[in-house]
Amino acid sequence: MEIAELTKANYLKGEITPPPDKSISHRAIMFASIAEGKSIVKNFLKAEDPISTTNAFRMMGIEIEEKAGNELVIHGKGLYGLKEPFDVIDCGNSGTTVRLISGILSGNPFFSVLTGDDSLKQRPMARVINPLKEMGADISARDADKYLPMAIKGKVLKAINYNMPIASAQVKSCLILAGLYADGTTIITEPQKSRDHTERMLMAMGAEIRTDNRRQTTEDRQNLIEVKSMRDKKLNPIDITVPSDFSSAAFFIAGALIVPDSEISVRNVCINPTRTGLLDVIKNMGGDVRVENMRDVSGEPVADIYCESAGSLKAVKISGDIMPSLIDEFPILCVLATQADGVTEIRGAEELRVKESDRIKAMATELKKLGVELEEYPDGISIKGKASLKGATVESYHDHRIAMSLAIAALVAEGTTTINNAECVDISFPGFFEELKRITG
Repeated sequence: MEIAELTKANYLKGEITPPPDKSISHRAIMFASIAEGKSIVKNFLKAEDPISTTNAFRMMGIEIEEKAGNELVIHGKGLYGLKEPFDVIDCGNSGTTVRLISGILSGNPFFSVLTGDDSLKQRPMARVINPLKEMGADISARDADKYLPMAIKGKVLKAINYNMPIASAQVKSCLILAGLYADGTTIITEPQKSRDHTERMLMAMGAEIRTDNRRQTTEDRQNLIEVKSMRDKKLNPIDITVPSDFSSAAFFIAGALIVPDSEISVRNVCINPTRTGLLDVIKNMGGDVRVENMRDVSGEPVADIYCESAGSLKAVKISGDIMPSLIDEFPILCVLATQADGVTEIRGAEELRVKESDRIKAMATELKKLGVELEEYPDGISIKGKASLKGATVESYHDHRIAMSLAIAALVAEGTTTINNAECVDISFPGFFEELKRITG
């Protein structure tokens, strides 16, 4: 599907089970591959990005069996069991693949080259290259070590004490993985706590990782991670069921809030608190969202989310501590803001300039086409609601989250909205448009 056409909806009703969590699917493949023994990953996300990770480890000699029901059996070969790939590893569009895998490859005794599609080749890699070089990694990349392709010659790494300039789960995870291969204890400090799937999963597999959330002031929360070397130890295999992705659920939650007479249940959603800042924002906006049937699934908190259309949403101001926990939800939050009374302001989101697209610019440009009054800032956006949206032809920028957010906006726009390059939703949510159509009346 290169073009998607959507019209105004009367309501959204029904039950949705979003796709498996993309972040957890990536990590399950990587960590099981460097564990010793057979791991089982159930409910794996068979979408383009996690498949890039799967293909990468197959190129390095890991046997990955595909079973019925999106189940994988991964035959891990230990921290040093990977073999040198015969060819360049293509990470596709996946920043998670390239950044996390670089931490593993930096500690393995062979040569490898990583590349990606045109979008990934424009995303900054210095944020992982520089601290890895501090650890002694032998890495070089295009344009003075800024962009892919990236060449890595693995060697013995040394532990460092690294203060991250911005909170980034990908950078943090890369350094945690490199820390497993380093001599000594690696200490990583992030300015705010980012998603912690890496820490949870590796600790469950026997890695010696300690975390410490240290609130210094009301505005400044630091998160400290200590990683002990595993050079003379091993990671244990895992048996994990991947829960549904909150970031994928967010589109339907937002849709139910802004489309009148809507009522939906979203099932089996991972509600890891480092991922669900959007729920706090919705509560502050006056939205009706309830978290029910909470339970633990493979070390992650999981629940069902019930939501219905809001009589009225109110504008909010968002910045600071909460941003890392809703960074992927920025595009759909912008859509919510168009239907809230008042001016919503989102700041401290400069990291979004270097995602799959410049998400701040992309949402500003496309929402204007739909008739929204807004102001773009270097680190965010302000949006005037309540806007009367009008259908238009909009661009996805080949960014799955932009495409899905614009699809939700189309449900409250008069006329027809056409989304170009809509097939990019397959990166994280194959079948998104079919599922949306199923519950739309």
